[in-house]
Order: sequence, then structure tokens, then C-alpha cells
Amino acid sequence: MPRVWLSLGSNIQRTENIRRSLQALGAVFGPLLLSRVYESDAVGFEGDRFYNMVVGVDTNLPISDLTDLLRGMEADQGRVRNGGKFAPRTLDIDLLTYGDRVVKGAGVELPRDEIVKYAFVLRPLAEVAGEEVHPVLGRAYLQLWETFDASSQPLWPVDLEL
Repeated sequence: MPRVWLSLGSNIQRTENIRRSLQALGAVFGPLLLSRVYESDAVGFEGDRFYNMVVGVDTNLPISDLTDLLRGMEADQGRVRNGGKFAPRTLDIDLLTYGDRVVKGAGVELPRDEIVKYAFVLRPLAEVAGEEVHPVLGRAYLQLWETFDASSQPLWPVDLEL
């Protein structure tokens, strides 16, 4: 069964939405692998700070079914998709990886390019999957984090009881 890594983010009712998303994911997938929660400034737009984290699950769901499920969870928590890519959101759940599969097409790109673009994705991923290897770059996520220039993307760990 492939290990799937998901990135969760919220900047509207952050604590409540992160907790509710973890409950919903746990109800479907069982035990979850959780990074710490990090706070970061909004990237790409002016807005409230985000809470972000990475969650690992094991699943045999096909990628298309998994994507539909995640979008449904976002909608259940009030996610509105007409605000553009860079906009405030109640909940964002991005599929980062699906095992070691590389996929491009049909609206899916795996592994997601955000992994190596944004500190709020790479740092928590390196925390929980540091020894796993990026299927395209051939480098472990911890190695990628150690060489990542996060100087313009500061993060702060948050003490959040999940």
C-alpha cells in the first residue's frame, strides 16, 4: 500500500480547520503520521498567516479517487475555490506524493513542485519523511531541506494540541 504525503494549510479559523481536517482524515485512513504545525506568512498574496503541516497516510485509493476525496473534505470545511490560487482559505489539502509514482497529466502532478518551492511544505515533509527520496530529484527530503534557502520564507513551530 503506497504511503501518501499530504500538505495541509489554513489561514481562516486555522486551529479549528486543521483539527477538523485531521479528524476527517483519521476517520477515512486510520492512524496518521503528523509533522509539527508551522505558522508562516501568506505567500503570493497579502493575508493572515497560515498554519501548515504534513500528514502521511497509507492507501490503495486510486489517485483520482483520493483527489476527489480531499477536495470533498476541503468543501466540507467551507473551502471556496473561486478566490484564485493565492487567496485566503479555510482548508487546503494538497497531495504531495503517492508512493514513488511520477505523474503528469489529467490535472495531477506528482510529486508536486511545491515540495521544493515552499518552506512550509518542505520543512514539515523533511521532518516526517526525511529519509524518503524525492522520486524525480533522487535526493532525500531532509537533504533537500538542508540545502533549501528559507531566508525569505520564515516558519515558526506552533504548539498546537492535535
